[in-house]
Amino acid sequence: MLTTTTPIEKPLDASRSSGAAALAPARSDDVLVDVRHVSKKFCRDLKRSLWYGIKDVFTEMNPWQRATTSNTAAALPNEDDLRPSEFWAVHDVSFQLRRGECLGLIGHNGAGKTTLLKILNGLIKPDSGSITMRGRVGALIALGAGFNPILTGRENIYINAAILGLTKKEIDAQLDSIIDFAEIREFIDAPVQTYSSGMQVRLGFAVATAMKPDVLILDEVLAVGDAAFRAKCFKRIGSIARDCAIIFVSHDQSQMARICTAAMLMASGRSLYYGTTNEAIDRYNNLQAAKSSNQCTLQTHDSIQSVTFDDSSAQMKVQAGSSLVIKLRVKSEQRLPVGIAFVNFIDLAGTTSGQADFSAHLEEIPEGSSELALTIDRVDLAHGIYSLNLAIFASNKQETLVHAVGYAQVTVEGAPYMWCAYKMPVREIETKIAA
Repeated sequence: MLTTTTPIEKPLDASRSSGAAALAPARSDDVLVDVRHVSKKFCRDLKRSLWYGIKDVFTEMNPWQRATTSNTAAALPNEDDLRPSEFWAVHDVSFQLRRGECLGLIGHNGAGKTTLLKILNGLIKPDSGSITMRGRVGALIALGAGFNPILTGRENIYINAAILGLTKKEIDAQLDSIIDFAEIREFIDAPVQTYSSGMQVRLGFAVATAMKPDVLILDEVLAVGDAAFRAKCFKRIGSIARDCAIIFVSHDQSQMARICTAAMLMASGRSLYYGTTNEAIDRYNNLQAAKSSNQCTLQTHDSIQSVTFDDSSAQMKVQAGSSLVIKLRVKSEQRLPVGIAFVNFIDLAGTTSGQADFSAHLEEIPEGSSELALTIDRVDLAHGIYSLNLAIFASNKQETLVHAVGYAQVTVEGAPYMWCAYKMPVREIETKIAA
């Protein structure tokens, strides 16, 4: 049930929300977003969903039922509230956001982040809880959302700005700056349906931020577009951050660490943690690392009988900027000349974040049993958890000698989340014949 609350006189006790930890108290005149125990459930079965919808409509039309619902609105939802085939998309989420703060929502796909944003923006009605939004709300939730594809970019600017409450005179004053920021002046009078995804994001972001909203809601909008435009978006966010409250969703941890003053970790619609951004990212990384562990795959040349890694290499922790030694034992039936050898550091998003190239230092895999110690002089990676992929190719650079994917996990500590040097210096590889 969506209700409009009176101005807040004291900070929200966020501890009632699952895993929540209250942030610093907010002054009542600064609180722009107040979310109290909001829940939303969906049904997996279409026919049942339609039937439940009809029942809920008639229930809400019943004046006696409305009175009962109003009296019990403060009650927290529980699992017994679910009907067959229903699930919680958002379950008992609470937080406060004041002017000048930016809350980041982090979690895997399907955690409930976008559903929560749609509830905050009024696109979806919650089943229980209360939401207070003060001031003008600008939102860019889904690519192209709010745009009429048949109308031109210019016409969509006027429509979206009018929805935000601006007069035609105010829109006229902002029109040129919006078009210039979006960098689509050549296409501004073309139908939006002819725009690329990047052009739609440019226009949507320009409109949402140019109107100086009190609350700005952004969902993965910086995932589309070139690096230059993303940099310009960050600059725009920085210029308006002091005067508004921002709710930001992104899978890019460096973006979140850069602009968010607090973060909420979500899973299965629930708030697992509500507090500092770095702690939320760490907890998310630990959850993702637990899911991806024990998924090592190994491919070797026919002449290689076995490859084993040192047990201490399976789970390693290293300070950013320090050295790292990777040890493995190889048993080969013959001498195998090496052409390419490298270790890739893969972040939890599956992106290669760093590489150590040993090609100039590893000449061969000796015949018999041998131990290899690959030393990386300096691990220049952002704070986070990485899986290691080792690849060694023959001198013809085509035959695979050793290819180990996800054989180890490395936790890098002591560096900012956005700090990274792709190429890392290495030393000569120590090779010795095992007894």
